[in-house]
Amino acid sequence: VIVLISLSIFIFETFLTIKKQKKLNLVMTSVLISNISLFLGLLFGILMALGYAGTIQIDILSLLKAHIYLVLFGYVGITIMGMSLILLPMFWLSHSFSWKSVTYALWMISIGVLSVMFSAIFDNNLLEIGGYILSMVALMLYFYQVYIIYKTRVRLDNDIYLHSLIVSYSSLVLSLVLGVIYFIIPSQQLLLTIGWVLFFGYITFITVGHLYKIVPFLVWYQRFSPLIGKQKVPMLADMVPVRSAKFQFGFTLSGVVICGIGIFVGNDDIFKVGTSFLVVGTIFIIK
Repeated sequence: VIVLISLSIFIFETFLTIKKQKKLNLVMTSVLISNISLFLGLLFGILMALGYAGTIQIDILSLLKAHIYLVLFGYVGITIMGMSLILLPMFWLSHSFSWKSVTYALWMISIGVLSVMFSAIFDNNLLEIGGYILSMVALMLYFYQVYIIYKTRVRLDNDIYLHSLIVSYSSLVLSLVLGVIYFIIPSQQLLLTIGWVLFFGYITFITVGHLYKIVPFLVWYQRFSPLIGKQKVPMLADMVPVRSAKFQFGFTLSGVVICGIGIFVGNDDIFKVGTSFLVVGTIFIIK
């Protein structure tokens, strides 16, 4: 209840902030939609908890589907979609590109999430299938928007940031393909593999990739920006530990792939080997 009240206050404050703006842009819209999705996801979570406790009689499995979709696609997906519209053009120095694809993608994935949510409430398979289709089309439009931003970039550096994004978006595409296969041939191990690829392939690499851009800038700004014009200061690119970043990328990617194979074939030994690679990769991130 406290979490819901806090989130409601945050959504209300976000709405007031947006209302003060003369023009509602795409990023503000994505923030508002993602937080509303999180609120609804938590609400469904509380209802499921009450159902498990026996306080109310509900179809827990149907609500679980809506809860996961609201949080995963509605909150995490739309948040990443909105934030990447700020970070990707900024880090790649992309200009003069169309926003139509991602605009359509934002509204389609929002409608898709609502469709899946209502399918759980009214037990309607057509709404569920329609929501899945809209979400898939929205993700394809988003991928196309990322491609447009990439093609219009001015900064052509082939750095760790680019490599991390390639792995990240490749993992997302792979998880979607495996998801389609899962609907045709349901398998518990395949479902676990999809979750692994999605969280540790997509979310991990997109997060770490942006850390290599954000953290060096913050350190440089705090430590060296007051010294500009007074003494020689390092360039922002010099703040990235290239050698450690390459080791981190290699070990983490190897760990994700090996663990994914171990999960898919159900072999604990393979999974443990992959985990050891991930531990080494994590050490290089900390370093």
